Amino acid sequence: MSRKGWLLFGALCLIWGIPYLLIRVAVRDFSPPTLVFLRTAPAALLLLPLAARRGHLRALLPRWRWVLAFTVVELAVPWLLTGRAEQHITSSLTGLLIATVPLMGAVIYGFVPGMERLGGRRLVGLIVGFAGVAALVGIDIGQTDLLAVGEVIVVALCYAIGPLLISRRLADLPGLGVISAAITLTAIGYAPIALTDLPQSASVEAIASVAGLALICTALAFLVFFELILEVGPARATVITYINPLVAVLLGVVVLSEPFTLGIAVGLPLILIGSVLATRRSAPSESAPPAGYREADDPSVPRTMPSG
Repeated sequence: MSRKGWLLFGALCLIWGIPYLLIRVAVRDFSPPTLVFLRTAPAALLLLPLAARRGHLRALLPRWRWVLAFTVVELAVPWLLTGRAEQHITSSLTGLLIATVPLMGAVIYGFVPGMERLGGRRLVGLIVGFAGVAALVGIDIGQTDLLAVGEVIVVALCYAIGPLLISRRLADLPGLGVISAAITLTAIGYAPIALTDLPQSASVEAIASVAGLALICTALAFLVFFELILEVGPARATVITYINPLVAVLLGVVVLSEPFTLGIAVGLPLILIGSVLATRRSAPSESAPPAGYREADDPSVPRTMPSG
């Protein structure tokens, strides 16, 4: 990988590892719907004109229903539920639970026609990964809000479905156009709620966190991600999926003084190892890809990434 590729890779690992910390700080003063709006509105103002200037929006009109479905699954629902969950659980736990996206994707894609079937290695990965989730929640169950955990699991499920919509319905459309439209639609959808629920006051830390989420973790992050795909390809770009939870846990423990629990110590390596195994291509002897399979069309190599 080139020096530029490594720089982009490192930047994105950090950028998409910090949203959980920023969300945890922001929801102290902003309600989750308001936070979604304040995160997406500035990003839309930056990205939508850029997409329009490049001519990336007109092609979306014939498939506006699928763009709307992608918006709901990838942004509108996950970002609301993440904010709700982080009112009750730590940012490190949130980031680690969202690291289960590759595991859920492997299960979903195993039942989708035209995708590679689950081979022995992938099945082992799923068992190891979900054992990590069980350890993460089970060991710390006395100090964990199970409803909030359930909300994050729904977030991870949404993030696993999003790339499938891209792969099957939106793959030939420009990525910048799709994500710009999705961010704009999310901002519009949450505006009526957010504008009537603004806090009377907010701390400097919360305001700075909202600005960081909007400008760095959303607008800048997607631009960097698209540039990284051009530089190293989609398969290598998605390796950040395995780095982001490490960053989230580290920042939560160091910056917010969140506890590094026994559940995290046991669950973190199991989830990451399971994710790697579950998303690796099976050996030919284990499970040959079905006729017509193309790795470029496989949603387990997503075109968008969980971004908190």
